[in-house]
Amino acid sequence: MQKVVTFGEVMLRLATPGYKRFIQSDNLGATFGGGEANVAVSLANYGIPVDFVTRLPENDIAEWCLSDLRKYNVGTRQILRGGKRVGIYFLETGAVARPSKVVYDRAHSAIAEVEKGMFNWREILKNATWFHWTGITPALSQGAAEVCLEAIQTANEMGVTVSCDLNYRKNLWKYGKKASEIMPALVEGCDVILGNEEDAEKVFGIKPEGFQVEHTGGEVDAAQFESVCRQLTQQFPRAKKVIITLRGSINANHNTWGGCLWSDRLYQSRRYDITHIVDRVGGGDSFMGGLIYGLLTYAGDDQKALDFAVAASCLKHTIQGDFNLVTAAEVETLMKGDGSGRVVR
Repeated sequence: MQKVVTFGEVMLRLATPGYKRFIQSDNLGATFGGGEANVAVSLANYGIPVDFVTRLPENDIAEWCLSDLRKYNVGTRQILRGGKRVGIYFLETGAVARPSKVVYDRAHSAIAEVEKGMFNWREILKNATWFHWTGITPALSQGAAEVCLEAIQTANEMGVTVSCDLNYRKNLWKYGKKASEIMPALVEGCDVILGNEEDAEKVFGIKPEGFQVEHTGGEVDAAQFESVCRQLTQQFPRAKKVIITLRGSINANHNTWGGCLWSDRLYQSRRYDITHIVDRVGGGDSFMGGLIYGLLTYAGDDQKALDFAVAASCLKHTIQGDFNLVTAAEVETLMKGDGSGRVVR
């Protein structure tokens, strides 16, 4: 059985109820989430053995978090204990013309204060076939970036497939280093790269050639991004697959959603029209979880792997919270064209 290891920060998520603004709310719903943890939960739901690696303090909030991850069959035995706090993010869900807002409170979290040598990556990865990280982790601190590089280099030495989601978050790069200074050395060790054209431009200066990209109105042409994929593989020749997510934003509640994958050629998914978004936070992570599952399960069929990833993340938009709580069978049903939403009896 294939085993996946993911590495990053898991946070306490505090969200306003419904579509209330922060200033209106007298209570907040508490769950957990974070890029690599979200991917781990998706994979566990699909039956893939997965360990999530992070650092958490010795307190009741951390125990609550661990219990939540274990509930979804995510392995937690490699989580390092130490530090003083669990990171937090606050979410206000937008509606129609008003966008959602995220406020981070994750400075000096346990994972942000990690240092090289704290994790035994050879032990952590000894039975793994895949290692996944995102650009959020090295944005937390110099120490987190160095530990992430340790993990990638060890995975490369051990023959473990490495994937990354570029996930550029400008509000996180606060420790004196820019993403363009840190990310290239990390991405050089990746076999699979996921992102969008904004990530590629902000981090590596890569732009679609000959196109003016427009995401409003719901129309996004996948052919525009073939040049982005080509440029990424030229800059990072280890990468055999580059994937771009395609989101067309009509408004906060109505998006189109799809993706394209560059390998030996450009593969394009069908485009979903998501007319009522329940929660789009974690949508990219659900795509990555679906993609890893698809590449492991449908080995050699890049089109089917891409289609699974897009369908999985389409379903995530109907689920509240960061985690994509769907089964592989539910995703495959949507892949076959059944999006009616009829009651299953």
